[in-house]
Amino acid sequence: MVEADIATLVEGVNMLWILVVTFLIFFMHAGFAMLESGQVRAKNVANQLTKNLLTWAVGVVMFFFVGAAVSTLVGAITSGSEYSLADAYASTISGDSGAWVDWLFGAVFAMTAATIVSGAVAGRAKLRAYVGYTIVLAAIIYPVVTGLTWGGGFLDELGFLDFAGGMIVHGVGGIAGLTAAWVIGPRIGRFNDDGSVNVIPGHSMTFAVLGTLILAFGWYGFNVGTSVNVFALTDSGVELEGFAYVGRVALATTVGMAFGAIGAGLASLYMTSKVDTLYVANGLLAGLVGVTGIADIVTWYGAMIIALVAGLQLPLVFKFVEQNLNIDDVCAVFPVHGSAGMIGCTMIGIPGLAVSGAGVSLFAQVVGVLVITAWTVLSTAAVFGAFKAAGQVRVSPEHERDGLDVSEHGVDTYPEFGGPD
Repeated sequence: MVEADIATLVEGVNMLWILVVTFLIFFMHAGFAMLESGQVRAKNVANQLTKNLLTWAVGVVMFFFVGAAVSTLVGAITSGSEYSLADAYASTISGDSGAWVDWLFGAVFAMTAATIVSGAVAGRAKLRAYVGYTIVLAAIIYPVVTGLTWGGGFLDELGFLDFAGGMIVHGVGGIAGLTAAWVIGPRIGRFNDDGSVNVIPGHSMTFAVLGTLILAFGWYGFNVGTSVNVFALTDSGVELEGFAYVGRVALATTVGMAFGAIGAGLASLYMTSKVDTLYVANGLLAGLVGVTGIADIVTWYGAMIIALVAGLQLPLVFKFVEQNLNIDDVCAVFPVHGSAGMIGCTMIGIPGLAVSGAGVSLFAQVVGVLVITAWTVLSTAAVFGAFKAAGQVRVSPEHERDGLDVSEHGVDTYPEFGGPD
């Protein structure tokens, strides 16, 4: 009887912990909403907020009915394991309380990857195209990646490591955003005929920084929460499970945001002789992305080095994307999430940055990054390319000039301050 009571207590504590961090991760959507709406023009704020809302609403439904099962099937198929459609749906359609808690924990990660894309295509994408892509991403694109990795697929068997989604979640979102922005094309007036760049500032630095800090707070749920189970019940009694290394994860997350902001600030100072506020904010996030995939195995100094590099690269990569590729990545989602995720998951393969015995293979990390990148680019280009071929990928020039708040939603976010800018 006592042993049964202990087992119940262990299960209850573990589920409570997972739910608490899941709610923290969900709150990151408030951060994304503020960060992205702050970086768009006043005439497009309601459109950006609507996309954030619909990302969750549509995406979580698709992940329940399709995505979770696809992840299970891909993991089994690519690892040579036995599988059946009924078993793939068992944990969602007819699961128990624990299974549904696990599903929700996976769902908030999926929705994080999905919402990142909206920031890249802000100001010109049709709502139907964005929502259509969200359906495909939540049902197919992201679940294929998790099936290959966390689902036990061939990348997992190869030895690819990604603790909390530095590449699996953020890398996918950032690469998808860059690809979508390339297919859709830049906003009107972003580039001149000779390829030179015109800056289109966002309407609220305050919102952008507030969103950054909300995201940083929620990131403790994202990273520390991936430690998952607090306790494990073994033959010798109750032992720490995920909490055996939770301190390392919390430390890596904290120094990650700090050194990311410092790196971006230094790079900005070098490039412009000024410390750009938005670069510092996005650098903080890039540092977090850099350590997200490796927080459980990175040394304290390794976390600092990798986050510093993730911050330093942000202004440089953003400038390259903008000036060399002429891609209009409105909210810098690729340097914040894409390249930073690649850097973190690759650099951990450098000897000395991971803790002794971590078993990191640089080859497996590079292969994993390349495979995930290729799949995300091809699948995203196919979906947005199909919408483009059908003439449904972006709003008309008139609607873009008037603002998507009016043309797509019939509202004016700031009616007291006159017409659209």
